[in-house]
Amino acid sequence: MSAALKRKIITKEAKIAVLGLGYVGLPLAVNFAKAGYQVVGIDKNVGRVKRVQQKKSYISDIPTRELEAVVRKKKLKATMDFSELKQSDVILVCVPTPLKRKYTPDISYIDSAVKEIQKHLKKNTLVIFESTTYPGTTNELIKPGLEKAGLKAGKDFYLAFSPERIDPGNKSYDVTKIPKVVGGITPKCGALTKLLYQKVIKSVHLVSSTQAAEMTKLLENSFRIINIGWINEVAMMCHKLDIDVWEVIEAAKTKPFGFMPFYPGLGVGGHCIPDDPLYLYWKAKQYGFNSKFIKLSADTNVNMPVYAKERLREILKRRKKRMNTAKILIIGVTYKKDVRDLRKSSSLSFIEVLKMSRCHVDYYDPIIPYLDIGNIKMKSVKLDAKQVAKYDCVVIATDHTHVDYKLILNSAKVIFDIKNVYHKTQNKKIFKF
Repeated sequence: MSAALKRKIITKEAKIAVLGLGYVGLPLAVNFAKAGYQVVGIDKNVGRVKRVQQKKSYISDIPTRELEAVVRKKKLKATMDFSELKQSDVILVCVPTPLKRKYTPDISYIDSAVKEIQKHLKKNTLVIFESTTYPGTTNELIKPGLEKAGLKAGKDFYLAFSPERIDPGNKSYDVTKIPKVVGGITPKCGALTKLLYQKVIKSVHLVSSTQAAEMTKLLENSFRIINIGWINEVAMMCHKLDIDVWEVIEAAKTKPFGFMPFYPGLGVGGHCIPDDPLYLYWKAKQYGFNSKFIKLSADTNVNMPVYAKERLREILKRRKKRMNTAKILIIGVTYKKDVRDLRKSSSLSFIEVLKMSRCHVDYYDPIIPYLDIGNIKMKSVKLDAKQVAKYDCVVIATDHTHVDYKLILNSAKVIFDIKNVYHKTQNKKIFKF
């Protein structure tokens, strides 16, 4: 059986289904289609399905021309019909894995995907989960769920885990250039999965098990949340000691070994970094292990908007201005520069904190014309000298490339530079984070 599937993968006769057409699923679907495979994308979101059918990309990493080319050649189609899984030789699962409470994983999307696949699973199918989750999910939840179809994993069908590593907006590393980690429930499952990904990804690293692959992703993201939490603590410490934290980081960077720079800010955003380490924290707790570093770092990062508010209060006080009468302009509301992504953006958390302090808050963002999220309903203001001069303080929250920082510097009364965009500028109206 595995020989037949191997032949289909090599000859590109294998039909591929991608469950979930978000930031992970759509790039995979498009790149497998570009490589010559027949791909169907399945999503419950009617908007995404229609956009693919209309040949219009909604993901910044996938240019519309690339999507249009594979849809026009009929190499990629999108549907809401899960019965398409019956025709598939390979199923890639790229569904969300959020938190349902502060420290508790929500695996309902994975569970739903398993149930849909189980209904249509046939022999000799390779099923790969990419959704970030806690170690053991594939063996403890996914495998038993799929085997309810009456087929045996590793014998009748093949099962593997390969964590997504997408970095939205990273022009140097698209999905094809980021090395892929792969772990199967059996060596054969791992080998087939490696063979498949090698058709579109330059480097594939095979590990011994699905647990090792699951743990790899959580190690990567826990490394980031811990170091971001640490540098945010250092920034707070440096402020108390009257030391420029940005100068210290630049100095530390001169060491050619043993140091990797991280930068302070309003916290962490996007889907991965805020949530993924807490999956590991939760799983470790099930085994009686308390991961102090993950929890402390997560709590530190979550509290950064409140810390930034207090710093802003200090800045306004120097100007004899109170928070509840101040007019504040926030520059940048996405979680990351130059990326049209608002998921768990710390800038939005900061806006909410300021609104609770009864500040008048506006924002400018060159790629987000309006906000309609929860209690935040705002439109981006026009950025001109007259407009900027109206505010008691301008806060640089996200350092987008296409912002006229010179205009802001010349027109603003005071600037709270959280992202250090004015690192080469000496001006008493600039307050660094």
